[in-house]
Amino acid sequence: MDLEKNPSIAARLCLKSHAELLQHVAGLSEAEMRQNSNLPDWSVGHVLTHLARNADAHARRMDGALNGEDVPKYANGPEQRRQEIEDGAKDSAAEILADLESSVRRLDGILEQSEQAGWPNSDFMGGGHYGVGGCPAHRLREVQMHLVDLGLGYTPSQWNEDYVAWDLGNLLDTVPERLASPQARVELVAWLAGRGPLGKGFALEPWG
Repeated sequence: MDLEKNPSIAARLCLKSHAELLQHVAGLSEAEMRQNSNLPDWSVGHVLTHLARNADAHARRMDGALNGEDVPKYANGPEQRRQEIEDGAKDSAAEILADLESSVRRLDGILEQSEQAGWPNSDFMGGGHYGVGGCPAHRLREVQMHLVDLGLGYTPSQWNEDYVAWDLGNLLDTVPERLASPQARVELVAWLAGRGPLGKGFALEPWG
């Protein structure tokens, strides 16, 4: 199922994923908030701040669509995103968790409003590469991926099946650009065709 074309289904999955996220990180200590995540140079606090700001960004786009306005996720682009994450990650654990919950709750409300309104202006692009109707699916990806990236015991085996079915095709499309060498391309084509194994050193460049 293409969740980008089915925002109502994606939104329901997103609401469940938000509840799972808030439950997973409830009560994190200062030490846990400062520990390294699975993402280079990012602490747990960085990841959670990113998830809060990402919620705000999707809420901004969908709220704009509800009002007939085509707005971007971040008014000042990637630099705004980067600075907001760096600033927020310095807050206390309690402040980061309160910020995350506030942003998630606001987005949940806008998801429900958009559902009730029938997803108006879902083709608004906001200067990005997918219409606002795709926001619930892309937000779902953020939460599912970053639950793992937190490094707090959540594993890909816990990912929602509908999310995996949708994102499998998306990620397969990125494989050619993530193969590091001609040899890696040969090995993958042979393996896909049932003509040989993947070598022990075979690897894809990280996505994202």
